[in-house]
Amino acid sequence: MTLAARRAGQRRRTVAFALITAVFVYTTVDNVMERPDGVKIGACFIAAIVVVSLISRLGRSFELRVTDVHLDSTAERFVRDCARRTIRLVANEPDDRDPAEYADKERQIRQDHDLPPDADLIFVEVTVTDPSEFENAQQVRGCVMHGRYRVLTLESSSVPNALAALLLAVRDLTGATPHVYFEWTEGSPLRNLAKFLLIGAGEVAPTTREVLRRAEPDRERRPHVHVG
Repeated sequence: MTLAARRAGQRRRTVAFALITAVFVYTTVDNVMERPDGVKIGACFIAAIVVVSLISRLGRSFELRVTDVHLDSTAERFVRDCARRTIRLVANEPDDRDPAEYADKERQIRQDHDLPPDADLIFVEVTVTDPSEFENAQQVRGCVMHGRYRVLTLESSSVPNALAALLLAVRDLTGATPHVYFEWTEGSPLRNLAKFLLIGAGEVAPTTREVLRRAEPDRERRPHVHVG
C-alpha cells in the first residue's frame, strides 16, 4: 500500500502507510527475538521441503519424460536416408548458426571420433523451454542450413531427455540403431550437475546415456553414445 500510494503521488497516505509498516516490522522483529521458536520450526519445515524436492528431482531426472516424438516429413527423410548406412547424430548447442559454426563442429567431431569424410552426419539442436515442465511431447523439425548441413531442431525442458527420446524414436522408426556424438562439457562436474538439475542443461552426454540405459535395458537395442 505504501508503494502504491507513493506511485499515485499521495504524500499523506504514503507517510501513514509507511508508519503502519514500520510498526508491523518492529513488532515482528521484537517477537522473533523474544520467542524465536516459531522461526526455528518454520526454517526446519522449509529446509525439509527443499531437501525432499531436490532428492525427488534428482531421482526423476533420469526418467524418460517425453510422452510422444513426432518427426516432420523433412526430419523423417533425413533419418530414413541415413538408415541405409549408419545414422549419426551430432548434438550441437546452437549459437550463431552460421556456416563456420557447423563447419567447425563437423571437423571436430570427425577428428575426435575418427569418422571418415564420407560419413553422413545430422546435427541435432535442442532449445530449452520451461525447466519446470516435467513431461512434454516433442515436435522434431528438419531443415537444411546453408545449403549443406542437415539439422534437426526441437524444444524441450531437458536436453538429455529430449535427445534420448529422439534416439529411441529414430530407432523405432527406421529399425536401425542410431549413434549420437557429444563433446565433453567443460567446467566443474558438480557445477554442471547443478546446472542440469536447475535448468535442464549441463552434463548432457553422461545424463543422456543414463536416461537411455534406464529406458532400454537391452544393450543390443540401445542407441550408442560417443563422447570426445
